[in-house]
Parts: sequence; structure tokens; C-alpha cells
Amino acid sequence: MAEAVQTTALLVEDFDVALITPVRHAVNRGAAGAGLTGQRLEDFVLAVNEIVTNAVRHAGGGGTLRMWVAGGVLVCEVVDKGAGIPEERLSGEAALPPSSAISGRGLWLARHLVDDVLVTTGEAGTIVRLSSAVPG
Repeated sequence: MAEAVQTTALLVEDFDVALITPVRHAVNRGAAGAGLTGQRLEDFVLAVNEIVTNAVRHAGGGGTLRMWVAGGVLVCEVVDKGAGIPEERLSGEAALPPSSAISGRGLWLARHLVDDVLVTTGEAGTIVRLSSAVPG
């Protein structure tokens, strides 16, 4: 018999350009309440902010954010209705864009700030799931 995983919902928010900052603050409060502190907290909030900003800038202007704790891991999922992320951006080995590039760092940065990033993308939209272990 599989062991049940305790799940605690922390946040569910729709967002658009006007709500980027309030959503970032809500993520900060929720992640801190879940037990992230210091640099781990700052990194998690920055990673989520990058993905939310990407959804606003590149995927139709908004989306939905859900955040929860399950099995000692803080998870934040950002869902948009855009046309999908180009294949060259999805490689975990993708190089940091040159300093002259205007954009293209959000997903790369998120991958370096949290423990795990899972991307599901297609013509109907994208789901980016960010995860970081919560200290026990």
C-alpha cells in the first residue's frame, strides 16, 4: 500500500501584468510560511517571478499560479495559454543567452535557483512546475 503524501495548499492566483508584484509578494509570504528562509526563499521567489513574467510577456498576458507543499517539497505551478515554448529554450543544457540579448534568461535562471523545474508545453499552453525542498 502506498503511503499518503500530506499536501497543503498555499496559494491559487490568476495573474496578469498588473498583478505581477502582488503575486510575487504572496509567493514570498506563502514560501516563508512553508519554511523556506534566507537565500533559499529569495531564490524560490525570484524563480517564480521569472516564470510569471514570462507568461505575461510571451504567453498571452497572464495565467494561473498554484502553490502547495507535498511531502516536504514546496511546489509552485504556473499555467498559461500561450503557444508553447520553443524547443531550443527547453533543453536543460541551454546556454545562458548573451548579455546583449533583451530576453531569454527566465527559464535558464529558474533552473539554477530551485531544486527542480518541470516544463510541459504545447500549442494549448505551458505548465512550469518549480520545486524546492523545505528544510525539516
